[in-house]
Amino acid sequence: MLTIFTAVVLLTSCNGQTTKQQVNSVEIVKGDIVSELGKNIMVIHQDKKNVYWFGSWETGVYRFDGKTMTNYTTEHGLPSNRIDEIKEDKFGNIYFNGFYPNSTIVKFDGHTFTTLTATPSNEWKLQSNDVWFKHSYEFENKIYRYDGNILYELQFSKPPNLPNPFGIYSIYQDQKGNIWFGTNPSGVCRYDGKSFEWITEDDVTEFRNEGANGVRSITEDKNGDFWFNTEYRYSIYDSTSLKSDSFYTRHKSIGGLDGKKDSDLDEYLSVVRDNNNNLWFVTYLDGVWKYDGMKIIHFNVQANSKDISLFSIYKDNNGGLWLGTHENGAYKFNGTTFEKFAI
Repeated sequence: MLTIFTAVVLLTSCNGQTTKQQVNSVEIVKGDIVSELGKNIMVIHQDKKNVYWFGSWETGVYRFDGKTMTNYTTEHGLPSNRIDEIKEDKFGNIYFNGFYPNSTIVKFDGHTFTTLTATPSNEWKLQSNDVWFKHSYEFENKIYRYDGNILYELQFSKPPNLPNPFGIYSIYQDQKGNIWFGTNPSGVCRYDGKSFEWITEDDVTEFRNEGANGVRSITEDKNGDFWFNTEYRYSIYDSTSLKSDSFYTRHKSIGGLDGKKDSDLDEYLSVVRDNNNNLWFVTYLDGVWKYDGMKIIHFNVQANSKDISLFSIYKDNNGGLWLGTHENGAYKFNGTTFEKFAI
């Protein structure tokens, strides 16, 4: 691992040679210039400067500024070549959560990588500058909160009527500022800065008696209802508008994506709402499905005429839709179909 402490840094040039450079006494990390993305691009993020970041499970992270693709790995300061999360704070700092062998969160300020050290704490708060991260070790009931100064490792209490332990699969901040945590296998938790509310219905815990898939994706539709990668949608109420003892109502929604009564497509990996309020669902091996509130349209995603395995869907700053895949790089929607991204 390359650790940088001084203003003189090691830079990697296009031909692979390492050089030293000092720029206005500010450390600058340079990665390897590459011509294409790695195969397993799992997460995608476009930052406030419209730069794209692609997180891989084997080859670190890729930065694309519209012209040049740069690859950062453990050779340039990352503690792991597996990236499971990419986050950005209000100041434009980028964070990479690298899993295995350790859960390690790295802050990139545009110049250097800084590894954040977690502090076990009970400091549960909800502040405007907070950045939340998943914990890499499953079934430890833990989450990270970073307030810009301290990375807090927080412990969840036991959810009602369900056994410990559980892992955090997804994090989502809703339109009102509440933080939601999707778990495996204990359902969904909402934290409003003061209290925790749990949804532990069957569809967000156990799927089709085949074990827990986990809540891997959370989003809101145009009506404010929540979707937790299942066939149901949920209307959520705040403390001032509770309609019953429960803070939610569950609705049977679109069912299986393919419209069949007994469908294997009643769960999905990732969902996003586009700028026209359509919902886009990503399945592992059955492509992408668009729902406009009335009808569902299916999009195959293939390489060499074979369906490829998908992992995530992401909406960029301009409303463009991207797919992260297990073995085929990244794909982008061109208005008609999803095509493989290449520079």
